[in-house]
This record gives sequence, structure tokens and C-alpha cells, in this order.
Amino acid sequence: MTASPNKILWVLFFGVLMGALDIAIVGPALPALRSEFAIDERAVAWVFTIYVLFNLVGTPINAKLSDRLGRRAIYTLDVALFAIGSLMVAEAQSFNMLLAGRAVQAFGAGGIFPVASAVIGDTMPPEKRGRALGLIGAVFGIAFLLGPLLAAQLLNFGWRWLFLINLPIAALLIVASLRWLPGRHPGTPPPFDWQGAILISGMLACLTLGLSNLNSEHLLDSLSDPSVWGWLLGAAVLLFVAISVENRAADPVIRPRWFASRQIKLIALFAAGAGLGETGMVFLPDLAVAGLGITPQASSYLLLSVVIALLFGSPTFGRLLDRIGPKPIIMFALASLLAGALWIGYSPVSRTNIIIAGALVGLGLSGLLGAPLRYLLIEEVPAAERAAAQGILTIFTSIGQLLSGALIGAVAASTGGGARGYQRAFLWVAVPVAIMFAISWLLQNKRSTSATQPAD
Repeated sequence: MTASPNKILWVLFFGVLMGALDIAIVGPALPALRSEFAIDERAVAWVFTIYVLFNLVGTPINAKLSDRLGRRAIYTLDVALFAIGSLMVAEAQSFNMLLAGRAVQAFGAGGIFPVASAVIGDTMPPEKRGRALGLIGAVFGIAFLLGPLLAAQLLNFGWRWLFLINLPIAALLIVASLRWLPGRHPGTPPPFDWQGAILISGMLACLTLGLSNLNSEHLLDSLSDPSVWGWLLGAAVLLFVAISVENRAADPVIRPRWFASRQIKLIALFAAGAGLGETGMVFLPDLAVAGLGITPQASSYLLLSVVIALLFGSPTFGRLLDRIGPKPIIMFALASLLAGALWIGYSPVSRTNIIIAGALVGLGLSGLLGAPLRYLLIEEVPAAERAAAQGILTIFTSIGQLLSGALIGAVAASTGGGARGYQRAFLWVAVPVAIMFAISWLLQNKRSTSATQPAD
């Protein structure tokens, strides 16, 4: 039985929130993990690296399976995988076991957001899609606001409770998903494209490992390191082979012909821009510590302006989408992101200026990470391919995040570090964002006018 749109929306909302909260609460647990497993900073970084890796690998596979087998089955499976991974992490007796759990968590989480976006495209009336996508986009602001607060409370009982808390939430979501989400496709789909899935997964894995191994303090030198160029070369070779295989596949995981569309090329580019800005915000506390001489804990509160802007911007832009379409919102978001980067780069380092810049960047991110790009993709592809297409956004956002971390770290280090180094780095971030803003005039302002076509 398929439930009312409001019930469906709340199932999707809490599923995405569960995955987003996990990202936000892991950071405070790192000191406890280092102590528990007697590992150094380099090893503990794998808690994040392996999550990014398997999240990227899981996204296209889960999204494609959702198009083939129905939203309910794959969304429920993804939530279950996330819960199993959480239990593995909570019960880990070794660091390798913990990393295995993080991999399972990430693989499941990789499908939750694109499948949720596809369900909205399938079930929501066209005139309400923007508002629904805006509500889902606001989840990330809520997660980054609640995550550290929730972590602070749960750490009183031990770091394992940060992951055990996912189990009852996942159980309720599984029951609600089985009752309320739409079912599977009628008919029998062609055989699954395992060749394409393996090649795309391998390409994304190589790309992630290559970019993760970049040394931001010696960026150019690190490019000659086999642990960087070897993986990147492998990614390029696998990409070439994957395109050839996908062009011949009966039902490819990712259709190369999507990228023949100028609109989809622009959507992918702007998703990478969102990742660029999102990771840039991680460095704001470092700028505050270097420029204001405050403690790292105090500097983290300066990110509240980013979170509040996300909480305000995502639902607001979602409502506007249904009235004015996505193009003006995306252009405003890129302009706001550019203004925030320039504000950081040129203004004196002060609490007020960091808060203002954070709010500008937060507004920009709420217009790129939230509804507009997903809204456009729903209109660009057939209903039967919606989830697979939504996975493109996750992939390109992650690539932008990885590139941004390397770029900002490299520029800051090459200019002597400190506050001035970080300011120069944000000016470099402003360059690709400015180019994206200029290109955004080429977008078509498509609005949801087609009838809802359930893909399940």
C-alpha cells in the first residue's frame, strides 16, 4: 500500500536525517577512537576516507537498483545496511572491524538520498516537488546543528552509543518504508549491468584514493607520488573503458548519453561547486583560530551562521522553486557563495566578518545542496531513470569536496599558513565559483509541468 505524500515525505526526511547525523557526530568521537584502538592521526583519518569511498561506490549501484527493483525495496535495504554497519562499528573489537562497519554504513547511505529524491519525483504532484525537495535539503542544516550536541550527550555513555542510537531509528524506518513507500516495477527488467557497476565502482574508488592521498602542503610534489598519480591514472583508464561498456549495455548503471545534454553537464558542474564550498567551510574554524587566537572549540561556534542559513535557505528556496523555477535560485546561490568567499578573502579577520561570510556561503550551499539541482534532474530524465540520475549529484559533490580540501590546504600552506594563508585560499575558491556563475546563464529554467509518472 502506498501512503499519502506527507507520510512518504516524513519517511524520506528521517532516513536522510539519520545518514546526515552520522556524518556530523563522528568528528567528536575521534579522540575516543584513537585512545580505544591506539592509532595515530593518519590511521584515524581512514574513518572518514573509507566512508567517502564506499559512499561513492554505493551511490550509483543503489540508485540504479532502485530504478529497476522499485524504491521501497532499495530504500529499505539501504536503511538496513546502514543499521548493520552501525552495529558492526559499535561492536568492533579492532580498528579493521570498525572500518569494515563504516564501509557497510557508507554503502547503504550512498543510496538513501538519491532514492529519496527519486521517490519525491515519482509521488509528489509537480507543483509541490520543490517544497518537498527543500524540506529534504534542510536536513543537512539540522544535522550539523544537532550532531555535535547529540554527540556531546552520548559520549558520556561511551563512543559506541553514537552508533547504537541508529538501530531503533532504522528499525522504525524499515517498518514505515515497507508500509508506505511505493513498490516495485511491473515487468521484468533486462539483466543487471554488472560489468558497468564494477568498472564505475573501480573508477570512483581509484579517484577517491588518488585525491585523498594528495598532500595539501606540497600539492605539486605529491602529484609525482605513485600513490597519487597511479590511482588517478587508474581512474582515467577505467573511466574510458566504462564509457565504452555503458554505451553498449542494455540497461547501463549510468547512461553516457545523459552528458550529451548541456543541462546535465551544468548540473554536474554546479554540484561539484557545492562540494567545493561545503568543504571550504570546514576551514573557517582554522581561520578563526589563526586570526583571532581563540580555541578550536570556540571557533566551531562561528559555523552556526552557516547552519542557520542552511536551515532558512533550503525550505525557502524549495517553496520558491514551484513559483519561479530553478535557474534564478541557482544563480543567486552561486552569487552568494562567491560573495562569501570574497568576503573571507578580502575583509579583516573578525568574528563579525566570519559570521557574515558564513551566512553568505550557507545561503549559497542551501541553493546548491538542496532542491534546485535535484529538481532540474527530475525533469531531465525519464521517470524510470530518476534515481540513477540523482546519483550523479552525490558523485560530483563528493569530487568537489575532495578537490576543495586539497586546494585550500595547498594554497594556505604555500603562502605561509596562518590567517592570511587561509584568506588567499578562499580567494582561489572564488575563481571557479565565479566561472560557474557566468556559465549559469546557459541554464534552461525548466519547471515541473509534466504529470507524475510513478516509476514503480
